[in-house]
Amino acid sequence: MDKPTIAQKSPYVKDEKSGKYAWCACGKSANQPYCDGSHKGTSFTPKIEVLDEDKKVAWCGCKNSSKGAFCDGTHSKL
Repeated sequence: MDKPTIAQKSPYVKDEKSGKYAWCACGKSANQPYCDGSHKGTSFTPKIEVLDEDKKVAWCGCKNSSKGAFCDGTHSKL
């Protein structure tokens, strides 16, 4: 299995509106933390997340979180 590229060793903290988001799982997107299709030709696919309300989100930047698209602090161990 391919390993993701570490986009950054900290979360992308953003104020998000309710809606659907495609989180980049491969780490290659130029539009981090969102997917831009750079995963084409790899085993990666974006993780679709639906936010039911407006809220602050800590998107995983290291692409190794056990919480998928959301930061769990794993970046501090890389």
